[in-house]
Amino acid sequence: MDFYYFEYSAPCRSVMLTAKALGLTLNKKRLHLFKREHINPEFLAINPQHCVPTLVDGDLKLWESRAICTYLASKYGKDDSLYPNDPDKRVLVDRLLYFDMGVMYKRFRDYFAPAVFKGESPDLAALESTHEGLKWFNDYYLDGHDFCVGNNLTVADFALIASVTNIIEVGIDMSKYPNITAWVERCKAKMPGYETENGEGVKAYGEFVKSKFAGK
Repeated sequence: MDFYYFEYSAPCRSVMLTAKALGLTLNKKRLHLFKREHINPEFLAINPQHCVPTLVDGDLKLWESRAICTYLASKYGKDDSLYPNDPDKRVLVDRLLYFDMGVMYKRFRDYFAPAVFKGESPDLAALESTHEGLKWFNDYYLDGHDFCVGNNLTVADFALIASVTNIIEVGIDMSKYPNITAWVERCKAKMPGYETENGEGVKAYGEFVKSKFAGK
């Protein structure tokens, strides 16, 4: 499987974590987004939307990270623990995937994007909105259990750990979110290949974003 990615991207890292948990080997093809390598003709022929992550598995060309994660878990999982077959259980995982996409990942991106892409000050209203999302995640979704949906890892954890560690690495105050802090440590201990698939990339991301925040 060819996998087009950029390690600064939380969605890319969520797929890498999912693949590692499934014991899959990805043929990684790095595209440096800030050097515009994602708009080269070869990649545009694969993905006209020119976004990462993008997976090529045989004849299937798939982008959107959460779709990739659920596809990999459904097709290659030895069981359904990462993405349940039971609709009543699966929908709880889906809910957290959509929460990540529409709240956690999006709101924090809205915060840092002006500084990273336009050279402007970060959006403080979006930071406040990010804290609202963190509070929901801490107080509701992680209340009373170890992982996003119950006490076992699912693809929702892979998506959210990539997004949340982006937030942490930039230096956002997490002192009000003890459930998140404990969950992050459990993820680090439980997720196969955590450091190579997420830890190294999020550190590079954090250094880059903080350099863009300097003087803002």
